[in-house]
Amino acid sequence: MASLNVGNLGDYLREQRRNAQLSLRQLADAAGVSNPYLSQIERGLRKPSAEVLQQVAKALRISAETLYVRAGILDAERDRDEVETRAVILADPTLTEAQKQALLQIYESFRKENGFSEGVMETPEGKADKSDADPQQTAG
Repeated sequence: MASLNVGNLGDYLREQRRNAQLSLRQLADAAGVSNPYLSQIERGLRKPSAEVLQQVAKALRISAETLYVRAGILDAERDRDEVETRAVILADPTLTEAQKQALLQIYESFRKENGFSEGVMETPEGKADKSDADPQQTAG
């Protein structure tokens, strides 16, 4: 069985939680997961689902894509540039949530215009994959 990279994920989550000055219990409550489960994730004992990672990322106000890469859900090499760009936008404390979403939409439209596939995007409903790409891109 392939080894999971959950230790790296757990260390990263703990660091992000401490940077946000949140206790384990506060983050668990904000993310809607149990305190023991979150503790097990941080200690590398559990591999959370993409949905749990998205909830935790939202509570920490960080990029879910970054957590997906650290958890091995996304391919780090293929998605690194897009993930890093999105992470920088989402982490900017001087922007409102609406401004961040507007920037991400503009960024994605430029990527599509330049012929790059969009990879995995966050939507209000969860993750959307390449099959949800703009139909105009496939309409020759």
